[in-house]
Amino acid sequence: MCIPNGESDIITMARNRNKKILDYLKSLKFRLLLVLLLFGLAPMLIMRFFVIRGYEKRAIQVRTVDILSQSKILADQIAAYEYLDDNTNEIINKEFEQLTNIYDGRILVIDRALRIHKDTFDIDSDKIIISEEVVKCVQGQDVTKHDAVNGFIEIAVPVRHPALDEVIGVLLVSVSTDSTQTHIAYLSQIGTIVSLTAGVVCVVLAVFIASKLAQPFIKLSKSIDEIQAGYGEDELMIHTYSETELICERTNELLSRMKVLDDSRQEFVSNVSHELKTPLTSMKVLADSLNGQENVPVELYKEFMQDITNEIDRENKIITDLLSLVKMDKSADGLNIAALNINELLELILKRLRPIAEQKHVELVLESFRPVTAEVDEVKLTLAISNLVENAIKYNAENGWVHVSLNADHQFFYIKVEDNGMGIPEESLDRIFERFYRVDKSHSAEIGGTGLGLAITRSVVLMHRGAIKAFSTEGEGTIFNVRIPLNYIF
Repeated sequence: MCIPNGESDIITMARNRNKKILDYLKSLKFRLLLVLLLFGLAPMLIMRFFVIRGYEKRAIQVRTVDILSQSKILADQIAAYEYLDDNTNEIINKEFEQLTNIYDGRILVIDRALRIHKDTFDIDSDKIIISEEVVKCVQGQDVTKHDAVNGFIEIAVPVRHPALDEVIGVLLVSVSTDSTQTHIAYLSQIGTIVSLTAGVVCVVLAVFIASKLAQPFIKLSKSIDEIQAGYGEDELMIHTYSETELICERTNELLSRMKVLDDSRQEFVSNVSHELKTPLTSMKVLADSLNGQENVPVELYKEFMQDITNEIDRENKIITDLLSLVKMDKSADGLNIAALNINELLELILKRLRPIAEQKHVELVLESFRPVTAEVDEVKLTLAISNLVENAIKYNAENGWVHVSLNADHQFFYIKVEDNGMGIPEESLDRIFERFYRVDKSHSAEIGGTGLGLAITRSVVLMHRGAIKAFSTEGEGTIFNVRIPLNYIF
């Protein structure tokens, strides 16, 4: 379905708007705002609720105590004036009238037989009333009840005979709580206005504080964007918080590592170009020399062709080592792990390299302290150990020696390759595992090394979750220690 350009623009704008909203909702600024509002408004609203509830409870309590006190006095007067026998007593009736007018209530005078003698509302006079409160009161108990749903307080007090101290009746007083509720409603309105005002102030302050608190992180993000764009500072320096300081520190470390990697990449490309170009240049020089001569003797022609062949072999070895290194750099997923007898593997490696050692009159010795079986990639491990032993042979003096030893414990197996060759300068030990790094370039060129052997060895060891270290004394020899787990850790 084809969407018109105008509708497409609207859809795009809507998506962008929705994305901005979602980004803001996920932002630190918004979450800080929520936290500040929560801790600012919530206590205020909770306090308002409990203040109003506390006021209501206290107001009802005070009114109940007040009415209860007056009801007891009135009950004593009813008993003293024998109002249950004659309910026309003007004094008592005036007291009833005042009480009902003041508290907007209703008064019932009930005898012991539960018959209503007096109802200030003139509704239930001479009727029988049966209620839990009245029954309890007849038994001599004061009863108070607050009906919050219907909005009244009910108080029942016993009327006792002045001489016999026995309950002869009940005074039941019901008063409205409308006035209290009116005060509470007014108080609630005032509280609402104050809460809204405080809420607005709280929101403004929360927005301001959240913006200030989030500003260092926004600045940090902009600085990273500037660095990514290529026109920012090389280092981040935002020390507002310990968190931003830590982020800057870690980011600077990452930038430094990226710079090192970039420099390493550039150096690697330069070295690859140089290493690949050198044999090609040699072959071109040899070919030009042949082409520039007439009647070239067959012996000279063969010599030149052999040199060209050697350069082709050198070029091929460089490319092969580069491909091996690239494959190993990708991941360890390509490892073909299998249980392997390491003793037999080392014997096979030394058997293959022994002719090279014999050419230089180098003694090649293998020493195994115990049988070792481990989970390794046979091909890659063979390549790694072969590089170490072959280097020990090639960079050795005539009539020298190379000792290879194998040992193990319950967790790792250890291979040591030791020679008494030329050794490695102390300042070069930290760099010998770098690609194309050579301690003695002229000597390496004579031997035919590519400068990739130790880099390949290190990659293989690391792929097996192992470690490799080199120790050397210039003019005395070199020791390579390899440690690899017996069981491969997936």
